[in-house]
Amino acid sequence: MSRPRAVFFGSPDFAVPALSALVEVADVVAVVAQPDKPAGRGLALRPPAVKERALELGLTVLQPTKVRDGALAQQLRDLSPDVAVVIAYGRILPRAVLDAPRLGCVNLHGSLLPRWRGAAPIQWAVASGDPTTGVTLMQMDEGLDTGPMLSTLETPIGAEETAGDVFTRLAQLSADLLRRDLPRFVRGELTPVPQDAALATHARPLEKSDGRLDWTRSAQALANHVRGMSPWPGAYVLEGDLPVKVHRAHALTLSADGAQPGTVLGGDRDGIRVACGEGVLAIQELQHPSRKRLSAEAAIAGRCWPAGTQLG
Repeated sequence: MSRPRAVFFGSPDFAVPALSALVEVADVVAVVAQPDKPAGRGLALRPPAVKERALELGLTVLQPTKVRDGALAQQLRDLSPDVAVVIAYGRILPRAVLDAPRLGCVNLHGSLLPRWRGAAPIQWAVASGDPTTGVTLMQMDEGLDTGPMLSTLETPIGAEETAGDVFTRLAQLSADLLRRDLPRFVRGELTPVPQDAALATHARPLEKSDGRLDWTRSAQALANHVRGMSPWPGAYVLEGDLPVKVHRAHALTLSADGAQPGTVLGGDRDGIRVACGEGVLAIQELQHPSRKRLSAEAAIAGRCWPAGTQLG
């Protein structure tokens, strides 16, 4: 069988390995990415990472500002692709676009569906303390990650891993899954399996305020949250009105002895101990605004947060 004709939809760094994998198993007739956006101090237009990789590969790049006006759907029909592969494109595609390729559109999603449908599946999986995650190849419909599943690849989440760590690994797993299973999909060898909507969870987009630690939660939940918010938006606590980033922390099997959640209990080189709703969180690395990162030992030496300090 000849190689399938494929269109690739994607924008950020996360999608780049999958694009590189797709050119190995298909003839990529176009790459669709988000428009260039202003970035940096000078607000110069910066192309998305997928566009840069596509141009390196000599591929045609489309950057529509709209996807629902019919123009993109017609461009796809003119290209006569067998399939479109979508990963972290950033927009919900209308039915006309989904139906343009002969076999429709498939999506590579960074979770084990139906868990963590939505925009930030990796961050919420880590922040929620999930022991495993993975990548799902699914047939797309008009819903938000609701289409039938075709195949998956699973990976454990390490106890110390951040969302950034898992992000890097899942980007490569997406490429591996695409390389392995897109040819099987085109040959009709994969059986779509409907998702169980009763098991679905929603990974809403992250906001800056999501980084704030809620001291009424358990120490383990907060340690997971610190990992899930790294690198963005970053976990933080309030010292008065001052946001202080928490880069590393771990839960201790200690009792807070009735201390109010958010109360600093003391500290040593292994961490600044803070009472939680359940247990004690040891903050190992922190950073005040416009300052360098400090280890717990350095922070204590600088008289940061003595016992009795109340953090918000």
